[in-house]
Amino acid sequence: MSDETDREYRIGELAEVSGVPVRTLRYYQERRLLPPPRRVGRIGLYSAEHVARLRMIGSLLERGHTLEGIRELLSAWEQGRDIDAVLGVERAVTTPWSTETPVTMTLAELTALFPGQAGPAEVEQAVALGHLEVNGDLVTHWSRRQLDATVAIVRAGVPLAEVLAVSRDLQAGMDELAARFVRVITDHLVGRIADRDFGETLDRLRPGAQVSVEAGFARAMDRQVKAAVDAVLGDLAGPA
Repeated sequence: MSDETDREYRIGELAEVSGVPVRTLRYYQERRLLPPPRRVGRIGLYSAEHVARLRMIGSLLERGHTLEGIRELLSAWEQGRDIDAVLGVERAVTTPWSTETPVTMTLAELTALFPGQAGPAEVEQAVALGHLEVNGDLVTHWSRRQLDATVAIVRAGVPLAEVLAVSRDLQAGMDELAARFVRVITDHLVGRIADRDFGETLDRLRPGAQVSVEAGFARAMDRQVKAAVDAVLGDLAGPA
């Protein structure tokens, strides 16, 4: 056949054309990722649509999707939903909210930033909190801004161990707040907005959520600082 779109392949030929081993092709069929072939007697014939499907699966795997996630996406597509719209929702949901710039240095350079305070226990704690990733003698901090802020706080006189303890509590609070925000989105938006609009809606919510948290924390700091100052002034004034 002269037209590639009309060509049909036996499973070995499909494996050669797609670069996917026969064993994997059979596994995809078992998991309903790949539609069954057209049967001519005992011979299964695959079409250009199967080749396109395999290319899509490969692309999604490269983007970090699991096979189960890919199966659900393809199922939505087969049920009449636009695959671009489905992927648009996926991109909107999985796009990182953080825009921080990581910084990599040697372990010696890191410990030099916190003289006498960044021992193995502190490094291990920072790794557990997700602040650091260690790769041999190199460490990567997830946020240059946060690292700079930590250095400034420690140099002002706050022990690094105390900063890490506060960071642990702050992270727990942020996780709880983020979970509540996700529940709000799930309860009030998911299922009520068309696929093509959901990504745009979520993009519009991002800056508002981040500003709300930043402004709320700043206001809370104002209240706490004022209360602390009032308490100190009260102590200095002594009993009435």
